[in-house]
Amino acid sequence: MTWTFTDDVDTFLDAAGVSLAARPAENTLILTVTDTLRRRGPHAYGDAAPLLGWWRGADGEVAGTLVQTPPFPPVLGSVAPEAVGPLAAALPLTRINADRATAEVLAARWPGHRVDQEQRLYRLATLIPPSPSPSGRPRTATTTDRQLLVRWHLAFADQVGQSGSLAERQVDERTASGALTLWEDDGVPVSMAGILPRIAGTVRVTAVYTPPEHRRRGYAAAVTAEAARSAREAGAREVLLFTDLANPTSNGVYRRIGFRAVSDRLLISAEER
Repeated sequence: MTWTFTDDVDTFLDAAGVSLAARPAENTLILTVTDTLRRRGPHAYGDAAPLLGWWRGADGEVAGTLVQTPPFPPVLGSVAPEAVGPLAAALPLTRINADRATAEVLAARWPGHRVDQEQRLYRLATLIPPSPSPSGRPRTATTTDRQLLVRWHLAFADQVGQSGSLAERQVDERTASGALTLWEDDGVPVSMAGILPRIAGTVRVTAVYTPPEHRRRGYAAAVTAEAARSAREAGAREVLLFTDLANPTSNGVYRRIGFRAVSDRLLISAEER
């Protein structure tokens, strides 16, 4: 029973890919990051090499995964409880993104810690289109929308406390694949939602953003519902999304259109002494 680490994404996926795909919702972040590393290379997120690790239990099966792409904190996938202690012993962790139970176990080992963010993972059950629907209609974003889309991606990143360094690349990739939906009202874009690439039959809604001047009119619910509907029609078995638990409005919006809670994740940091 041990953790094994590598900087090679193919080596990691050869060992842990089947385990990750068996639980695509719980492992959605790991699956997304490793898919990006495979498509764009080891420096997709920054100059430093990634760190990827997996844990094998007594039965030889993979029962824990970790991916770190500096400067971003390590992200844990599904991790067996007995793997948490050995992970803390193997790596000098001072920041982690993990499911609530694992994050709290790790934090208990630190002299002090703070919770930087609490997120909830939702899975779409039965899609419930907004009723009444807001005025306007959806359309797929195109390259002619690039300037607006980059601006909105930067605003979205700032809103959720993330870096906007990848905004232009994200817009270009998502536009090229038809993965960005805009809601237009009277010909004016008022909200957007993106869909990440399908992995293990699962997609995740991302970058749901409505400028402040257009909020509280139902646009976010409508554009998210349309993006989710399109993803299902394209063959996705599951449609997921994350919300910030500090934002009760967005959590309420997604529940009303049919998303149901799966689990919570914490981003925690050790406090400096």
